[in-house]
Amino acid sequence: MGEKDFHSLREASVSNQKIYGLMVAAAFFWAGAFIAGKVSSPYIPAFTLTFMRFLIATAILYFIRKHQGENYQLSRKDVPVFLFTGIVGMFGYHVFFFTALRYTTAINSSIIAAINPILTTSLGIAFIKEKVNWKRGLGILLSFTGVFLTITVADPEVIRGLSVNRGDLLMLVAVLLWAIYSVYSKKVGHRFTPMILTYYSFFFCTVFLIPFVIWEKPWEFFLQIPKVSFVAVVYMSVFPSVIGYLVQQMAIKQIGPAKTSIFVNLVPVFSIILSVLLLHETISPIKIFTTLIIISGVYICQKG
Repeated sequence: MGEKDFHSLREASVSNQKIYGLMVAAAFFWAGAFIAGKVSSPYIPAFTLTFMRFLIATAILYFIRKHQGENYQLSRKDVPVFLFTGIVGMFGYHVFFFTALRYTTAINSSIIAAINPILTTSLGIAFIKEKVNWKRGLGILLSFTGVFLTITVADPEVIRGLSVNRGDLLMLVAVLLWAIYSVYSKKVGHRFTPMILTYYSFFFCTVFLIPFVIWEKPWEFFLQIPKVSFVAVVYMSVFPSVIGYLVQQMAIKQIGPAKTSIFVNLVPVFSIILSVLLLHETISPIKIFTTLIIISGVYICQKG
């Protein structure tokens, strides 16, 4: 190996270390969304909260698009695609997510959300004929076991009576909707750049929300919203939605989707730490155990 090749490898290694650091930061931002959602959901109804988040995020992405010179012209055949991604992935997921946080803890919601890669894989196997092997099967089984133990608190009485927390079930629906969005996005993704797919999903979600927001009459409660909830909304718009997305796309291009997706496993870990420190939620041994089961399942599935 020549000196030039050695320096090229060294530069690539340093560059990869930077993107690894950025992906850790992105996972931290995504974990923070559970804390921000918990802080804002008691004071802002789900439709209005979702609208505020995506109105800001859409505006930011609009200016980023202009700066990058993205001038994609929306056609009539694109409308059904972005209606689906905007309503199912953005509107559906976030309305259920914010509603769930009114009834369950940020810790529980983040643990349940950790099965998103598993649900996406399962739907991919069922509907777009992705291959399944024993590693994937084991990973799926482990992760669903972890979620079952989370929502039942591993309590035999709860399991027998099926009296689970409403918020945990709503979060499970939210993650299912996001998995459907992910599989559909993968199916149509070849037609659009990631920026265009995300921007118009955000845009259609924001427009679709308008009548629901009017129904919630935000003018009656807007002035009573605490300042910390407004800060939480801005945080969710900027850091998880925009910065997290841009870093993820950079990582996918540089280190590939497989390595990038592994960093998602850090989200429930960060969420648990932040929930204990900032929200003073309690963490039990069973929650640590179920988190490890789910993360192990996701990792095994990804390796498969």
